[in-house]
Amino acid sequence: MTKQIDAGSLPKLNQIVPAELLEKADKILFVAHLALGDFTYMQACFKAFAEAYPHIKIHLWVDEVRRTYDFRQWKHLKNYVVFDWLQTCPMFDKLYTKTYSPFVLRESIREAQKEDYPVVVSFGLARRPMYAQMVRKISRKGFAVAMTKRVRFYDFRKHLIYGALDGTIPVYSHDKTLHVSDVYANWFTSLFGIQVPHEKRIPTMDVPQQWKDGAVRQLQEWGIAAKAGRTRALVFLNAFAKPPERSWPVSNVTELVRRMQADPKWADADFVINTMPELWDSTQRDVQAAGVPRVRLFSAHDHFFQLPAMLEQSDLIITVETSIMHLANAVRVPVVAMMRQINPEWAPIDAANTNIVYTPEKDDWINQISVDTVMEFLQMPMGSAPRFTPYQLARMAS
Repeated sequence: MTKQIDAGSLPKLNQIVPAELLEKADKILFVAHLALGDFTYMQACFKAFAEAYPHIKIHLWVDEVRRTYDFRQWKHLKNYVVFDWLQTCPMFDKLYTKTYSPFVLRESIREAQKEDYPVVVSFGLARRPMYAQMVRKISRKGFAVAMTKRVRFYDFRKHLIYGALDGTIPVYSHDKTLHVSDVYANWFTSLFGIQVPHEKRIPTMDVPQQWKDGAVRQLQEWGIAAKAGRTRALVFLNAFAKPPERSWPVSNVTELVRRMQADPKWADADFVINTMPELWDSTQRDVQAAGVPRVRLFSAHDHFFQLPAMLEQSDLIITVETSIMHLANAVRVPVVAMMRQINPEWAPIDAANTNIVYTPEKDDWINQISVDTVMEFLQMPMGSAPRFTPYQLARMAS
């Protein structure tokens, strides 16, 4: 029997996981090391699977690639922010989140083995042999699929590991003209024959009401009206990413605020500068030393949803290449994203609500983007800036 996602979708194609098995299966386990950006785009694929196979319960194993014996790190790792979002998603019937140490990993594997999964799929891109072994260990008799890469003929260990699988998925595409959402959609097409339409790949997010209310209360404490009754624009600025090459100097942020306040278009705007909790004190010192008015400091200290709730209340988001630029698309707020040219496949997907500022040269870091350049992009209508790097344009031309 052929299923469809909806009336406008295409029927399923040839697939790695047999259709007959999926017809009979009552549950499936997906294994992935999900960052916020990954789930922002993979959620559309999980939703498509849930619509195509409503009788199958979806279980998700979120593997911690930073797993360690160092007990001092466990408190941080066990509270990974993506868990807060996943727990609100109705398509998941069960989540495995205890994988942060070798000890709890063993407990989670034993728990998963008791489920006797008929199908287990790994999206583990790094440490592929390890994940191939893991899915086979979790389901001894089920249909096990994992990511693989070409193996040298003399690497007998990997041949044995991959040979124990029932199906394999080629690793992440090196075609930089493909958006990451295309890559993920192609995985689900290969696995299940499911087509995920392009219009459904734009991320979405339902921020729980308690966090929406919390953002409004915070704005009121700052003397800023909620979005619905606001007369002055609110601009959200984020200059921080965990890797230093993806961050922008705070001095650039304060100078950008100064320049925007001198522009009639933004003269009356209020500004929220985002920072990481561990950088709060240093950021506060830098902002206070700059002496720019109508600037407030923000950080999601207590819960992940504090961040998207504040983003949703903003009128414009300016950010470096981190999950915030994808969350901006999810809450439908225009975003100016500063990106390196090295990973163009991770550009925010909603072109109409996004302007991308790429670094001048392919190997440049984000700090090579000047305040002058960002100001130029702020004068452009949203969605009008070029979306492709010189590398992508060359590939498409060839």
